[in-house]
Amino acid sequence: MSWLDVPAGTGFGIGNLPYGVFSTPGTLLRTGVAIGDHVLDLAAATGDPVHATGRLNDLMARGPAAWRELRRRLTGWLTDESHRTDIEPHLLPREEVTLNLPIEVPDYVDFYSSRHHAENLGRILRPDSPPLPANWRHLPVGYHGRAGTVAVSGTPVVRPCGQRKAPADDEPTFGPSQRLDLEAEVGFVVGVGSALGSPVPVSAFPDHVFGVCLVNDWSARDLQAWEYVPLGPFLGKSFLTSVSPWVVPLAALEPARIRAPERDPRPLPYLRDDDHPWGFDITLEVRLNGHLISAPPFATSYWTAAQQLAHLTVNGASLRTGDLYASGTVSGPAPDQRGSLIELSWGGQEPLALPDGSTRTFLEDGDVVTLTAAAPGPDGTRIGFGEVTGRVEPAR
Repeated sequence: MSWLDVPAGTGFGIGNLPYGVFSTPGTLLRTGVAIGDHVLDLAAATGDPVHATGRLNDLMARGPAAWRELRRRLTGWLTDESHRTDIEPHLLPREEVTLNLPIEVPDYVDFYSSRHHAENLGRILRPDSPPLPANWRHLPVGYHGRAGTVAVSGTPVVRPCGQRKAPADDEPTFGPSQRLDLEAEVGFVVGVGSALGSPVPVSAFPDHVFGVCLVNDWSARDLQAWEYVPLGPFLGKSFLTSVSPWVVPLAALEPARIRAPERDPRPLPYLRDDDHPWGFDITLEVRLNGHLISAPPFATSYWTAAQQLAHLTVNGASLRTGDLYASGTVSGPAPDQRGSLIELSWGGQEPLALPDGSTRTFLEDGDVVTLTAAAPGPDGTRIGFGEVTGRVEPAR
């Protein structure tokens, strides 16, 4: 229990303490921790210059022992009344700060690890073929994205332009995407890097991953459909990837850990996680113009973040502090658990009806998409992730 007045039901209670980077008028970027409706200025509270760098990378690079010690100190400061006089002056109302991109991202990788999502897309796009590619149940499928277009929540989503070719067209055309989509995902932030040539085993996941955020990997489905053969996503994905401003520490999600669904066939040895289950009971919510349209359950993901990390390094690829990798679109078995519009509208064939009487197949200019999520916390509390929001603007 904190001496600070923390609102009931907040996702930012003492069991969470997510990290972000913030500023106030006339000040430089610095590290903050969310607690209730406030942000604790760590640069001022600790005097440690690592919190005045304007990014979390330098803190994350210190490693798990330093992460644990800082979390222990923060918990003590915010629960022991004797620290109140020293700490309270450094608490700022969250509504008065500007939140920024929390990490500098050297590399970004996106996976495709929800079986329900993969099967839905297979049935939509390849109705005469098996819904899953032959390799899908053997390895976490992914692609290397564009780190330079990872941006914080609130960044405008400018409708991308590119080549499109509908099945009935003889030749491709160029212009704004007509099938702009959202993708509700969970992201994982690497804190400690690895040496080139040295794979990271599933068991070492908590030695390298600092925390978790929310991701919306916006997708131009028409650009993607024309360009992705034979090398995969490119311009249809690289125009923007939005992330939430708060990174929830892995330690805060210990109460949310679960086993992943049973896999068939059994994964190859380097992907086996029987003794190291790193599934998470996280429920996402997707809102379009304020209307709840989906609640995807991350618990149903076929491949876990630990397996994704093992696979992305098994060839010897190195990790760097700040690397971000995402789960891929999260979808559940029910129609209202689909994490993208291409699924919710079944490829545009079944327009999604909104409570205001409008319908959508894909995103229109002016649409606002907001992703939120929650997970079980200690003593019956809930862990919140903040939100990642984007407003669609016309092509330029």
